[in-house]
Amino acid sequence: MDDAIERLKHLPFEDLGFAKLDNHRALRCGFPEVVFCQGKTAEQVITILEHLTASGGPVLATRANADLYATVAANWPEARYNEAARAIMFNQPAKPRYPGYILVVSAGTADIPVAEEARVTAEMMGNRVKTIYDAGVAGIHRLLHSRDEIFDANVIVVVAGMEGALASVVGGLSSRPVVAVPTSVGYGASFNGLAPLLTMLNSCAAGVSVVNIDNGFGAGYIAALINRPPQSSNKNE
Repeated sequence: MDDAIERLKHLPFEDLGFAKLDNHRALRCGFPEVVFCQGKTAEQVITILEHLTASGGPVLATRANADLYATVAANWPEARYNEAARAIMFNQPAKPRYPGYILVVSAGTADIPVAEEARVTAEMMGNRVKTIYDAGVAGIHRLLHSRDEIFDANVIVVVAGMEGALASVVGGLSSRPVVAVPTSVGYGASFNGLAPLLTMLNSCAAGVSVVNIDNGFGAGYIAALINRPPQSSNKNE
């Protein structure tokens, strides 16, 4: 059986003409290919989803606007939509597969869409997720009020725009890995997320890693991989 699974991992992709669909990513990586909807036509997204949903497993489509969701829902009424995260979800796990929880913290309310993308991604990958929103450094007592959740989390995703200092603060409080997400929220000198990106990259707090600007999906995915127990090999998932 192990040899058969190993061979299946390397089977050719499925060529749809406009896209080469990796049907066996779940075997190699533990989670199916995710659809990035931005820049794709509705017809292209529908075709990709037809193939991905055939397996019956979890399917996630990111950066999907409400109009696209309406088109998808006409074909799959069971599809769920998170408007803030701009994410379409199929077959979300009924309960978390892994112990503990991932904590997602946003500096401001305007950062919530990116934070929600991280939350949805981690939940679709079988994790329990808690959130603390609007707890930036301008009112640090709001963050400290939730220190128990910070101390008990297995992994923390910190989403912040403006100057992006929140990731360093959380990294200085927690012994757990912190995945920092700079957002494009801020005034002119934040340079559409460049300022918080540089702040996070220059963090003096150990244990802070950084993903790209507004990349909530990437942060949620990394946090989910960190939270997965070491004994959970790809072949068993």
